[in-house]
Amino acid sequence: MKNKSRKRHIIKTITWRIIGTTDTIILSWIISGNPLSGLKIGFTEIVTKMILYYFHERVWFKIHIENSNKRHLLKTVTWRILGTTDTILIAWIITGNVIIGLKIGLAEIITKMCLYYLHERVWYKIDFGLENRKKNK
Repeated sequence: MKNKSRKRHIIKTITWRIIGTTDTIILSWIISGNPLSGLKIGFTEIVTKMILYYFHERVWFKIHIENSNKRHLLKTVTWRILGTTDTILIAWIITGNVIIGLKIGLAEIITKMCLYYLHERVWYKIDFGLENRKKNK
């Protein structure tokens, strides 16, 4: 069972990173005015965010909150805090401008929270890696 849950978290990590990286590249390009900066920020985040997301999933796998809406909202908020901090730092380092980093981070708070919540709701409906839930149906 642990192996299946790990596979689930790896697949969730990959699907979220595709969505998240696309959003980061577009926002970074628009805010910085530089498509190359957008690509650099987005592709740097692929590594940092996948590592952070995987560990975030592992922690949340051990937290039991029965109300799925409350659980997804809390996961969204905790992930966004980690993700926004990471984005701000990466954007600041790549552009050399803390204001651009902050603007990208603030824009992502809105777009990524919405996208992440939807991602969580979709994955909640998928049983892969959740043997106990399959048995209870």
